[in-house]
Order: sequence, then structure tokens, then C-alpha cells
Amino acid sequence: MKAYHLQDNDYSFANKVFYSARQALRRHASGGNILIAATVLALIVANIPGINNIYFDFWEQEVRLQLGSFNFFSHHGHPMDMLAFINDALMAIFFFTIGLEIKREVLVGELSSFRQALLPILGAIGGMAIPVLLFFIMSYGTDYTAGAAIPMATDIAFSLGVLAMLGKRVPVSLKVFLTTLAVVDDIGGIIVIAAFYSGAIDYIMLLWAAGLLSLLLLGSAMKIKSKIFYLGIGGIVWFLFLNSGIHPTIAGVLVAFCVPATPVFAPKKYVKIIRTSIAHFRAQDDELLSRKSILNKDQMDWLKEIESASDKVISPLQELEDSLHPIVNYFILPFFAFANAGILLLGTDPASIFEGISLAIIVSLVAGKFLGILGFSWLAVKFKLAPMPAHSNWKMMSSVALLGGIGFTVSLFIATLSFGGNLEFAYLLNHAKLGIVVGSLIAGVGAFVILHYTLPHGEAPDAVMQE
Repeated sequence: MKAYHLQDNDYSFANKVFYSARQALRRHASGGNILIAATVLALIVANIPGINNIYFDFWEQEVRLQLGSFNFFSHHGHPMDMLAFINDALMAIFFFTIGLEIKREVLVGELSSFRQALLPILGAIGGMAIPVLLFFIMSYGTDYTAGAAIPMATDIAFSLGVLAMLGKRVPVSLKVFLTTLAVVDDIGGIIVIAAFYSGAIDYIMLLWAAGLLSLLLLGSAMKIKSKIFYLGIGGIVWFLFLNSGIHPTIAGVLVAFCVPATPVFAPKKYVKIIRTSIAHFRAQDDELLSRKSILNKDQMDWLKEIESASDKVISPLQELEDSLHPIVNYFILPFFAFANAGILLLGTDPASIFEGISLAIIVSLVAGKFLGILGFSWLAVKFKLAPMPAHSNWKMMSSVALLGGIGFTVSLFIATLSFGGNLEFAYLLNHAKLGIVVGSLIAGVGAFVILHYTLPHGEAPDAVMQE
């Protein structure tokens, strides 16, 4: 099959795609290293006698943000413990950034062109459906069938981190494919969480939340650009979702969809304002400008005009996405991993890793993801529904399909939703986490080794686009 190459009339779209790929690598790849460190630390601390009691007890401490008798971090009148705060509050911020990313990709990124996005979309569908099917087959008649959604996720930070280790040998088209696939996976995970991990619905609170979301949409239509407006009302929407029976992380996604993606000023107007303000400074004495001194009133006004214009040329969506990604990648996700990857291995029979729920998750993540992503992608190219990524072949595609088996963050999250909060399922949760870590490790190491030997030596033909 002949690889698809971009034509001249595709360059505008290509620039958007390559920008999105570079942004994803910059934001997610380095965060993967911190995730690995947090996971290893959690596994060590959870298995040191004496210290592990402190570790496990810490997550049961209550968290309060209280005004009088009202606690903002409460669920049906009961204060959250630390683990619930991380999984329901901090992870809502993570899903908020996912929502911002999805909206951006639909507007100007990989998902803005249906034909270009179709291959990773179909790959992602296969990468969700086949692992869930395999898990159902292996868990039929057991008490852990409720965890079928655990192996459907792809961790974008870890997977892009593996590709980043191979540098410019990886064609940018493969990075675009994996990034888009992971975004579609996130959409699938959001739908699953909304549909299957909600409790008894409080429709009054849900109506209040819907009213506030409508207010946010109205604000966006009226071109309100204040980030405080969206974050403040968004926080109330989160609290209403938390107490309505719908999982609160869904609130983060819905609020993100309401954030405006267009700036107040067009870049041309911004440049004009800067030139006008700089012209005032050029008219002043060079000796006066070279001295470090307190600015006069006119100078302050000119600089404030530039500062104000700078705030208005970047859309609230892009500014929030850019501001929150370091917080999410370097604090929230590592903190989540440290809290949830602490698997008690003391007294665990090593053979139990390859039986029961652990084995079902490992097989579903490694084999299921590989077969689903590669099989659906092959069918899409075979029937000419979508083009093959440029400068790639099926050996490379099979390696990326294996890389999709790194489920980690969202897999741990869904495992906690499936079996957390019930002592009866503590054993299942522990072994589910073990299966996620082992399966993700096998997929990541296996994909790296295969890519190392199958990628051409030297830079990829489109390496200049990665700079």
C-alpha cells in the first residue's frame, strides 16, 4: 500500500496538525517521566513495613474547605477523604484539560479534518472494543466483569514519552496518529464514566447544573472572556455534579466545552497596538530608556496597553490549556499515581499476577489493544477509507498499536471506580492495579524494543517538522 503524502493544498491543515503534535509532545512526554517516578515510589512505600501503614492511613484523612457549616468538599453531607479528593476533585481538573484539548483538536487540530482523523478514530474504536470483548470473555461468570472498561484506555503521557525516547527517528505522522488515537480514547472513557459510573440521580441538582452550564454557554456566545467567570461557575457545576449522582469528572469536560476558543483581538490588531506603543518608546531619549529607573505615567500606560492586548489576543481556551497542563502533568497526575498505584505486594503469590483479573487485564491491554488498533487500522487502509500515515509501514504501525496498551492513568481511575470504596472488592482492586502496571510495562517496553529495531536509522523524512 502506497503511503499518503501531503499535497500543496494540504499544507494549511498540515501546519495545524504538526503544531498539535508538537504541543502534545511538549506537554505530555516529559510528564511521563514524573509519572513513572511517582508509580515506582508508591510501589516501594506501600511495601515497606511500618511506613506502609502511614501511607495507606494518609489517604483516609478528611479534606475540608469550610465556611460555617458548609463544606465545599463534601459528598451528600459527608466530608471527602484524601483519596476521594484526588479522584473526584483533582481528576476533574485533569478531565477539564482533556475537554479543552478535545475542543481544540475538533476546531483546529487532528480532529478538524474527518478524512485525516478517520484512521486513528477507527484504530481507537478497535482499541476500545477488542480489549473490552477479550476481558468479557475471560471474566465471564466471575465477580470482576464490572471491570471490563479498565483496559480500554491509552495513556497519552506514557505512550508519547516512549516515542520521545526515540527522538527524530519517529515520523511525525505516527506521533499525530497516536495523539489523535489517545484523544479519541479519552472521549470513549468519558462516555463510559458518564454512562456506567453514576449512582442514584438527584434531578434537582442536575437541573441546577444544567442551568449554570447554559449560563456558561450564554457567556461564551456573548464573548465573555473572563477566565474567573468560567472557572468560578465551573466549580459550582462540579459540586452539583458531585452531589447529583453523575461522576464529577464529567463536569470538568462539560465546563471545558463552554470555554470560548476565539480571542477578543485578531493578531493583526494586536500587532498594530504593539507597534503604536513601541513607537512612543522609540521617540524617547535612548539614555533615559537605558537607565534602570521608576517608569513615568506615560511609560506605564504604554506597557499596560501592550499587556492588556496580550491578554486579549490569546483565547481563554488556549490560555487555560497552556496554564493548566504543567499543573496537571507535574502535580495532579503524579499525585494521582502515587495515591492509586500503591499496590500491597507483601504476601502476594507471584503466580497470582497471571491469573484472575490481573491476567484478564494484562491480556486485554497487550493483546487486545494490539489486535484492535492494528486490525481496525488495516481494514481502514485496505478498504481505502483512510490513508496510511506518511513515511510509515505496517511494522511501525504494529509497534504503535502495541504502545496503545499503556493504559495506566485512566485504567487506574476506572479500576478505582469499579472496585474502590468496598472492602469486599479490595482484593480485586489490588490485583486490577497489578494487572494494569504489568500490562502497561509489557506494552511500553515491547513497543520501544520493536520500534528501536524497525525504525530506519537517522532522522525521519519529516524530522524538520518536529523542530
